[in-house]
Amino acid sequence: MPTIWSKQALTAEGWQRDVAVELDGAGRIASVRAGQPESGERVEILLPAPVNAHSHAFQRAMAGLTERRGPSGSDSFWTWRQLMFGFLDQLTPDHIEAIAAFVQMEMLEAGYATNVEFHYLHHQPGGAPYDNLAETSTRIAAAAAETGIGLTLLPVHYQYGGCDQRELGPGQIRFGNDPERFARLHEGAGEALKGLPGDTVLGVAPHSLRAVGKDDLAATGALAGEGPVHMHLAEQVAEVEEVEAAWGKRPVEWLLDQGDVDGRWCMIHCTQMQPHETEGLATTGAVAGLCPITESSLGDGIFDGVRWFDAGGKIAIGSDSNIRISLTEELRTLEYSQRLRDRSRAALASAGQSTGRRIFEAMVAGGAQAAGRGEGGIAEGRWGDLLALDGRAVDLQGREGDAVLDAYIFAGDDRMVSRVWAAGRPVVEGGRHVKHTEIRDRYAATMASLSAAL
Repeated sequence: MPTIWSKQALTAEGWQRDVAVELDGAGRIASVRAGQPESGERVEILLPAPVNAHSHAFQRAMAGLTERRGPSGSDSFWTWRQLMFGFLDQLTPDHIEAIAAFVQMEMLEAGYATNVEFHYLHHQPGGAPYDNLAETSTRIAAAAAETGIGLTLLPVHYQYGGCDQRELGPGQIRFGNDPERFARLHEGAGEALKGLPGDTVLGVAPHSLRAVGKDDLAATGALAGEGPVHMHLAEQVAEVEEVEAAWGKRPVEWLLDQGDVDGRWCMIHCTQMQPHETEGLATTGAVAGLCPITESSLGDGIFDGVRWFDAGGKIAIGSDSNIRISLTEELRTLEYSQRLRDRSRAALASAGQSTGRRIFEAMVAGGAQAAGRGEGGIAEGRWGDLLALDGRAVDLQGREGDAVLDAYIFAGDDRMVSRVWAAGRPVVEGGRHVKHTEIRDRYAATMASLSAAL
């Protein structure tokens, strides 16, 4: 069984030195022992590799294309959304697979070990299903087979254009299903995952309270069984106002009143919550799936991280629109947004942990839960999701313990990542994915073919 030896490692027991981590044939951690002589593969700093908890892979190809104002002279999430709808009508299954492989590779090179794909681009332009109803889910699975990333696939149920249950508009028609067809699509997605490794997970995602009827929400969630259930929640002011006008309560209030929210759920964004909603949702055990770079890009608002943590809430981090894949920047943006709002420093630190340590460990634990991977972290029996930092990096010289994480997140960047293992699979070496060139070249060819349409 392969062994990874590190001078210092952040294990489930805290920081330890001279740590030997042994992996078994299934990709799980067989043992973690500190104070061991050097053996196996040597690294300087070993961390648990986190989950990217929210991604729409196809949007990676839009990065940098939506930074102009609309014809009205102003721009917002809603004008960006219209541009996104127009873009996606150009995409074929081959495009989707190439884009997904590229963004998964970028995630791995940034230090993530798992991609939670919130996958709603199901049908052909015009809305007709493919011969294989789960064709595009099959392409996400094929990309994961190529990159080696851990995959939690969340087929998305998207039925309505709003709380009044209006029909989907032209830009949304590729997403749409009624409950019966979605159940068949979900089953097909499960078939698509059967050839992937044992750490692969199938969950489900009712898109939002606007897109799924409240009478269908429980049935959609039930398709996941014991798997994860994710949903966009309270992202935009207009969304909150629409739900409140139609259902008599704000989205979080309405959901909490149903009493069905538990640790299987991951609520994405939650940037428009009032204090009582923040505290109430935190106590359910659900994870808040935060996407700080995208939330900044789209002007969503600032998640109330200080109040959430004080209430015992769990977080995960996702790259959402994939405008930029950077693990360290996501964490910096989360922390700095709290400082800007409150005019404070070390906003998310605790009495016993530095800012970097607290948010990194929270992301690892919450991300593993949100992905249905069990517990995260470096401990016996858990998946071998591991991240090695380059101890030669200038900003890591002489740093130990929490100071390593603070330097990595706030002074450094993802270029410090030297190696990554996803469920024991070695996927990044020397900071580059093991198939970097071929995946990059296929993506470049895909973008060239799309350039005229874009």
